[in-house]
Amino acid sequence: MNLIFRRVLQGGAVAGLLLGGDLAFQHVRAHGSHGGGGGEQLQPGEFKLSPVITLEGHGGFENNLEDRPQHYAIDGMFGMVMEWGLKNEGSFAIEASFGPAFVWGESEHFYGAIHVDDHSEGGHDDHAGEDHDEHAGEDHDDHAGEDHDDHAGEDHDDHDDHAGHDHSGGTKWKQTDIKGFIQARYQPNDRLSISAKWMPYFEIGSAEENVGMKNEVGATVVYAFGDGDVNFALGDGLESVVDGIFVSVENRTGWDTQGTYLGNYTDTWLGFGFFVDQLNVTLTAGPRFYSPGSYSGLSQRTDWGGELGMEYPLSENVALFGHWKPIYSTAGGTGWGKGWSHHVGTGVTFSF
Repeated sequence: MNLIFRRVLQGGAVAGLLLGGDLAFQHVRAHGSHGGGGGEQLQPGEFKLSPVITLEGHGGFENNLEDRPQHYAIDGMFGMVMEWGLKNEGSFAIEASFGPAFVWGESEHFYGAIHVDDHSEGGHDDHAGEDHDEHAGEDHDDHAGEDHDDHAGEDHDDHDDHAGHDHSGGTKWKQTDIKGFIQARYQPNDRLSISAKWMPYFEIGSAEENVGMKNEVGATVVYAFGDGDVNFALGDGLESVVDGIFVSVENRTGWDTQGTYLGNYTDTWLGFGFFVDQLNVTLTAGPRFYSPGSYSGLSQRTDWGGELGMEYPLSENVALFGHWKPIYSTAGGTGWGKGWSHHVGTGVTFSF
C-alpha cells in the first residue's frame, strides 16, 4: 500500500512539474484575491470550511557552495482551511496541513543552516529554500501561502527551505519525512493582511543521526496599494499597475532537531501581482536581513532575493501552481558560500 501511495504522489508531482510552485497553503495569487481555499469573498459572519490536498514536486540548487549540493522532494499535504468573513471585505482564516515528504539528497531545513565537519577544514553546507518560503519556507514558501498567500513557502517557501547533512553530495533516494503547516491569517480589509505560522518538520526515516523534529516559525505583514485586480488580458494598462503593487515584511526563525537555534531572517520585499486572463502572476524582490545563530560562527549579513509565483485554475476546485525563488548570499564563511542558491517547485491543489 505504501508503494502504491508513493507512486500516486510521484505521478501527481511529475504532472505538476510538466504543467507549471510551493505548498497549497501559501497560494501565489495577486493580493486582491481573497485567500483560504478559494477566490470568493465571504460576507460578514459567513463561514467556509475547505478540505485541501496538495501534491508538489520541488528542488533546491545551492550554487553558492563548493559541492553545489541539490535536493529533490515530493510532498503530499492533506489539510483544511477554515475562513470567516469580516466587515470591510476582510476575513480571518486558520489553515493547517500535514503529510509525507519523499526526499532525494538533502532534507528540508531553515535558510542558511550549516553543518561544519569537525574533522576537516571545510564544512558541509545546507540549503534553505522557501519558504514554503517557505515551506519553507521556507516560504516553507510560504504553499504554505508562497506566500500560498505567499504560495511558500514557500516560502512552503515556501513554502517557501531545505538542508541536510549529507556528505555524499548525491541526490539518491534518502528518506520519508513528515511535514506540517499551521497558519492564522487576519485580513481586516482588502489592503492589509497579517499572518503567523508554524512549520514543524519531522525527520523520521533519515539514515543520519539527526532524527527528530525541526521547527520554524514566521510572521508576515502585507500591505497592498491597490485592489489587486490588474488583468492585462482585459485591457488594463500602465495606469493600472499601482493596483497590483504591494509590500511585504516577513520574519522567520528556525531550530534544528537538537533544539539548536539556527538564526532568523527578515525579508522586506516589494511585490507586484497581476492576472493574464486566469493566470495569476506574483513577483517579489528585495533584501533579506539574515542573523545566523551563534553555533555557526557566521556574521550578520544582507542577502538579496526574490520570487516568481504563478497559479492557474483548471476548475473551481483544482489549481496548478509554480514558483522560483533565487537568493544571492553576499558573504561566505566556513560552511557557507557567496553566490546564488535557487529553489523551484510546482504542483497541483485540490480544494473541496
